Amino acid sequence: MDLTGTPSMNVREALRIGIDIAEYCCMAYLEDLSDEDLMRRPAPGMNHINWQVGHLIASEYQMIEQARPGCSPPLPAGFAEKYSKETAAIDDPSSFHTKEELLAVYRKQREATLAALESIPEEDFAQETGIDYAPTVAALFSMQGSHWMMHSGQWVVVRRQMGKPPLF
Repeated sequence: MDLTGTPSMNVREALRIGIDIAEYCCMAYLEDLSDEDLMRRPAPGMNHINWQVGHLIASEYQMIEQARPGCSPPLPAGFAEKYSKETAAIDDPSSFHTKEELLAVYRKQREATLAALESIPEEDFAQETGIDYAPTVAALFSMQGSHWMMHSGQWVVVRRQMGKPPLF
């Protein structure tokens, strides 16, 4: 609470809410999808869900390592390369990880992300990153919710194409 007795929130708490809400929605969208479903593309030329999830994990690793170097567990060997722009057009499931493997890597990275969020001094959130799309450390953490939500809109299209009901 502030001096007037009004409840207040700090940067860390606000960032955590954004990350948690995105996780809730995104994991719900993925929960009942199979490995085969994750290879579906919402439209020709768009990335399949498997690639998107791998890209999101690799991006989270890279961004959080920029914010707090050394805080994340290493990605599996070749993971980032498997989910690079050069692989986005590949439709062979054997070129990618299974849903189970992806979510295991995700859980480890997300645990590290949240630990980094809890450990960072409040004044470091304003530190500049030199990145256009995330100009501060706070923005790097904010991206861990918003980036996932940006991609999940495509998953909703795939879910509806498959006849699944809306979740939210």
